[in-house]
Amino acid sequence: MNLLALENERMKLQQRCDSERTQLERNRLGQFSTPFELATGVVRESLRLLGGNAPIQFIDPAFGTGAFYSALLHECGSRVTSARGFEIDEHYGAPSRQLWSATNLDLKIADFIHADRKSVGANLLVCNPPYVRHHHLKAADKSHLRQAMSQQGFQVSGLAGLYCYFMLLAQECLAPNAISAWLVPSEFMDVNYGDVLKQYLLERVSLLRIHRFDPIDVQFSDALVSSAVVWFRNSTPSYESKVAFSFGGTIQHPARQTERTLSTLALEPKWTRLAEPISLLPAPSSKTILGDLFSIKRGIATGDNAFFILSEKQVIEHGFSPQFLRPILPSPRYIKQDEIYADEAGIPILEKRLFLIDCPLGEEELSVKDPALFKYLKAGKSSAANGYLCRSRSPWYSQESRPAPPFLCTYMGRPSATNRNAFRFLHNRSLATAANVYLMLYPRPGLRAAIEAPGTAERVFGILQKIPIEKLTGEGRIYGGGLHKLEPKELANVPLEGIEDLLPCLSRKSTQMHFAYPGATEVTTALPV
Repeated sequence: MNLLALENERMKLQQRCDSERTQLERNRLGQFSTPFELATGVVRESLRLLGGNAPIQFIDPAFGTGAFYSALLHECGSRVTSARGFEIDEHYGAPSRQLWSATNLDLKIADFIHADRKSVGANLLVCNPPYVRHHHLKAADKSHLRQAMSQQGFQVSGLAGLYCYFMLLAQECLAPNAISAWLVPSEFMDVNYGDVLKQYLLERVSLLRIHRFDPIDVQFSDALVSSAVVWFRNSTPSYESKVAFSFGGTIQHPARQTERTLSTLALEPKWTRLAEPISLLPAPSSKTILGDLFSIKRGIATGDNAFFILSEKQVIEHGFSPQFLRPILPSPRYIKQDEIYADEAGIPILEKRLFLIDCPLGEEELSVKDPALFKYLKAGKSSAANGYLCRSRSPWYSQESRPAPPFLCTYMGRPSATNRNAFRFLHNRSLATAANVYLMLYPRPGLRAAIEAPGTAERVFGILQKIPIEKLTGEGRIYGGGLHKLEPKELANVPLEGIEDLLPCLSRKSTQMHFAYPGATEVTTALPV
């Protein structure tokens, strides 16, 4: 068998099948093929962890054209006594079955989540599961999956993607002490819906290693996603066992690597930072965090920005009354300075001045109070009112209550050559609210009273601007291409140093540890190639 020729044929098959599908079609099924070099790195580490020279019973629950199977045959084809794959899409499955017909592969063209999994008994599983976002899952499939997981003691968030279910279901395929390797989005280590996977890795199997690729080094040419590989053994975990965490470089030659105990993992909400040296991790502290001083909310989700947010010129042309308009900040790229000043009416002094339609009146009353606005809303009702957010509001053109915040933080961003910080704080001196590209910081009562003193708000803003980059990015999550994002709860967890010196009365009373690392270990290891 000429394995090199087979791999060349597989890559041609992959390119042909991909070209015959639109990007949207492939996105809906989560079809992002694994480059052969990456597949080889994953397989080599999997074989190292499996150890010995025993026969291999292999399975790939999302086979595609067989990148992992090809890599396995290249590495130790003579040891593979059985191989099984599942592929939901006949467009890929039928030609792949033909391609590998001379091997002992049993390829089922079937949906893995509905397949018979208990009779497999594999001792090696390697898989790049479909990256299907929760909103692309069929309602019936999601209900079936969540019920199946509940019976196994897992409460899976409705926001979980299909890859989460694949990892949980696949244990039924595994023999005792089998090795599993999963190439998945690294976001599960930081987001709430990933908690169920972390629970599984801590309680049901023996987690061995997690390698996170540098988000700048995107592993898939057709998907902007930050990737990680998770290896575990199908055995009962030991609470004091150690897990290798590595980051950057390649699987065999990472840029950095450490070891952590399971007890450390159980206490850490953000696993992506566990490859950092302990000196760079958040230290146990009773200091103030942003959430102690601010109530943090996402900006307004209008349901249709193009319809509800108008320029000053549009407002004048339509002749709308100002009583049903609120000033709203433009995208951060249109705000050059970090301080937003206002005119006598409280409207931001910016080149791009925008206004949000926000009216609590019913249509009949509005037709009397502001005929021009009523006419505009009536003309757009057939399109704008049918959106999910608008359908849930009464009246459909009313907006969330989001008063003008004194401070804001951008919701997402990328570091640039001129600015290493992916996030940006703004001091809002206007009456403008903001859309959901911002996080809005509303001072809690103690701080709200304190900043009324002259100059105090400016000094608090100065402290916000001095928050180290690492503190912000460490609490958020990162996507392929280096895109950072912060949710309100994540920003609330960021420590705020120096506020006690400025406002001693606001010093945090609680001695509760924000993050604790009892028994955390850091061991520099040399992983065999």
